[in-house]
Amino acid sequence: MRIPSMGLLALWVCMVANVACSANTHGSATGEMLPAYDQASWEAQLSRWRLAQEERRKQEARRGAESPPLQVVPSASLAIIDSSPQPTDSVTLTNVQTAGVDEGGIVKQHGRHLVVLRRGRLFSLEVGGDALRAVASIDAFGPGVDPGGSWYDEMLITGDTIAVIGYSYDRGGTEIGLFDIDAEGRLAYRATYQLRANDYYSSRNYASRLIGQTLIFYSPLELSPWKLGSDSFYPALRQWQHGDGNNGKFERILPATRIHRSDDNLDPFKDSLALHTVTRCDLSGRDMACESTAVLGPEGRVFYVSADSVFIWTSEYPDDDNAPARSSVFRIPLDGSAPTGLKTSGGPIDQLSFLQGADGYLNVLVTAESPGEGMWKAETREGDTALLRVPLTAFGDGSDAAQSWHYLPLPPVSRYDPQNRYIGDWLVYNGDNETRWGRDTNEDDRALAHALRYEQRDPAQTLVLAHAVERIEAIGADGVLVGNAGDDLHFTSLRLGERAATVSSFVQRNAAQGESRTHGFFYKRQQPDVGIVGLPVARRTREDMEHYLEGSAGVLYLRNRALRLSGMGQLDTASDTGKDDDCRASCMDWYGNARPLFIGDRVFALLGYELVEGRMEGERIRERRRIDFTPGKRPAAAAAAD
Repeated sequence: MRIPSMGLLALWVCMVANVACSANTHGSATGEMLPAYDQASWEAQLSRWRLAQEERRKQEARRGAESPPLQVVPSASLAIIDSSPQPTDSVTLTNVQTAGVDEGGIVKQHGRHLVVLRRGRLFSLEVGGDALRAVASIDAFGPGVDPGGSWYDEMLITGDTIAVIGYSYDRGGTEIGLFDIDAEGRLAYRATYQLRANDYYSSRNYASRLIGQTLIFYSPLELSPWKLGSDSFYPALRQWQHGDGNNGKFERILPATRIHRSDDNLDPFKDSLALHTVTRCDLSGRDMACESTAVLGPEGRVFYVSADSVFIWTSEYPDDDNAPARSSVFRIPLDGSAPTGLKTSGGPIDQLSFLQGADGYLNVLVTAESPGEGMWKAETREGDTALLRVPLTAFGDGSDAAQSWHYLPLPPVSRYDPQNRYIGDWLVYNGDNETRWGRDTNEDDRALAHALRYEQRDPAQTLVLAHAVERIEAIGADGVLVGNAGDDLHFTSLRLGERAATVSSFVQRNAAQGESRTHGFFYKRQQPDVGIVGLPVARRTREDMEHYLEGSAGVLYLRNRALRLSGMGQLDTASDTGKDDDCRASCMDWYGNARPLFIGDRVFALLGYELVEGRMEGERIRERRRIDFTPGKRPAAAAAAD
């Protein structure tokens, strides 16, 4: 039977093989995970698996049966997200969760210019001083590269280097395109690299992170027993050589001595296994050099990156559908030192479920039944909910486990579209209710949110709302809960002081979020309790996802004044989103196409191929001017001036 109450959380933990109740009890582990293999022992292990695979094939042939189907690792995303709110004095354009850890996005700033990645092209737009004009554009892939079957979704900038991150289904791997940008905004192609990897895409997470001049990826690589005779599962890198027919040779970037594992019995025939790989690439020179570290474990995963580590939560699903997932969490330091691990139970919702605190603890919101974070897997959760709060000193060689007292039972998280966020010293998440919110929601329906101080073991507070909770964001030290009730989009401010309490609500009629990812939101702090909220919005439609796929109608701005929310207006698109732009790649805006942008005292809205500048008139934002940088149009000055 499925465990019915949170009072039985300890039983939930004890039911999981090799965790708390059956784990070693000699205290916290202090060692690191040693390499599981040297090259010889790794080859010997593969040989044993290959021999076992051949014997199974012979047995299947004798029975006249077909070989078992290939096991495919779900879509993977790189992650480097810490769930603490960004500092209010940050000048980043991106709603990141850890200061100093940038996340791959569709718009970044380089000096006086914005760089926009859209539908297979890069654009530079001058915004320095009082300028607003399109400067240059270039394909987001190299000359001689066939972009068919490829998606170029993320971009990062360090110094004068632009890195475009994509995935090619035709070539079977992650592509990293490097481009140069100068002080005048001119763009030039430099090189293309291919990284052997499974599909990086996630419906919530991002595939790349940048710390200083180090580009970081996470990718699981399927370890299928039917492919053990090939080296195709090893992380490897090659440079794409254009024009000479020689596309370079893949070079392994993961030696056997950097493959780690716990003491769990891993069987590739029984379990779907993966090399959970963290790859670091140095962008300080003209050429890119990369190296990888991996842990071997079950394919189910959620990953999170703090300022100094990548955390990978792997899940092995039990044969009994009513039993919780058996899992482990691994910490891979970004300084290249050896990973550490800890056995756990259940699994997180997404990367936002994690926070590596300044107090030396890892905090993770978990549920008993977790499908991981592959494509669309983070949108639904079942089972009991708890907060795992464990000291980093408990991580060791992977043989020990989090103990029952490390898990704090909590009210259940929402089963449909669960949301969670750490804000200051609070954890906020949406609660479970029977209503699936949408157009047919009744006025009497209510939704729940729960808030608790994660460093304390006090009971969670429950807040009753008149709308769904589809987004949770920080506004300074407090929060805002966003979601629909029927056709209307609601914003409810949340004070996080001695207690959590809702303060005010703003309602935008006949509207919905135009973007569900974290990057769609931005809060511009102007004074300690005053700021501007920006969020893409679209017209509410009858289909659940249609308003995300059609593109945003505009960016809505709200004034926050001591948590009293009021409308400041909206900057809207004027172009036809269906116009022919001769798109050759990435012809669906999976990462959205609209962003609120704040540069100094100026306010902008990126809306597809338009950059609209607003101006403050009292407590209102009105359009000042705009440019349209649709491919094929001659770059021009702003279409409307003061």
